[in-house]
Amino acid sequence: MPWLTTTQMVEVDRAMIEDYRIDLTRMMENAGRALALLASRRFLDPSPVGARVLVVAGPGGNGGGALVAARRLHGWGAAVHVVTTAERDRFTEVPRRQLEILDRLAVDVRRESDIVGLPKPDLVLDGVIGYGLRGAPKDAAASAISAIARSAAPVVSLDVPSGVDSASGVVHDPAVRATATLTLAMPKRGLRAGDAAACVGELYLADIGVPPELYRRSLRIDVGPIFASGDVLRVG
Repeated sequence: MPWLTTTQMVEVDRAMIEDYRIDLTRMMENAGRALALLASRRFLDPSPVGARVLVVAGPGGNGGGALVAARRLHGWGAAVHVVTTAERDRFTEVPRRQLEILDRLAVDVRRESDIVGLPKPDLVLDGVIGYGLRGAPKDAAASAISAIARSAAPVVSLDVPSGVDSASGVVHDPAVRATATLTLAMPKRGLRAGDAAACVGELYLADIGVPPELYRRSLRIDVGPIFASGDVLRVG
């Protein structure tokens, strides 16, 4: 299985949308569903019903995937609380629609400053910052990551533990030390570089619908049908 650079993942995202017309909404739905499945099967067994789940979401695509997982877990009976690291008008378009759906479902959504007043969770989902991280987290993102770090609950990070540079493996301060990480499409090289491994925890890989043909045509990599046995695979 190839481990991709951040530059290669940017190209995968571009090709998905521009060349194959598989839009961000579909990718986000696939990522969020996989995150909810991993959370439920690995950490909320035998059932998510009644489990307290805290979802921490940033304003970009990573946060949008976490919001999809919040919706799915809410539908499966979990007691879901969402905290965001930005005002709603700072969310990009597709993640903002996910927030609107949660509003219509009456899921509890608050800003990160309210995180200390929430019930102690059984599980935390980290969707603060993905592979777009540039430098150490700041302001509300840094505050949210620090709050996650103080939690005694297991943490599942989406794609990359927030605060970890997926290109270099540099672990910034603050950074999430995840119990498990669900990375998307293909593993990122930075997840096994530098000090990153200590923050990744158990490493899983989610199918977000990238056609194997895309890797051959855009990256000249032959990956084959690696998800033939399931949507979520453990890879580390």
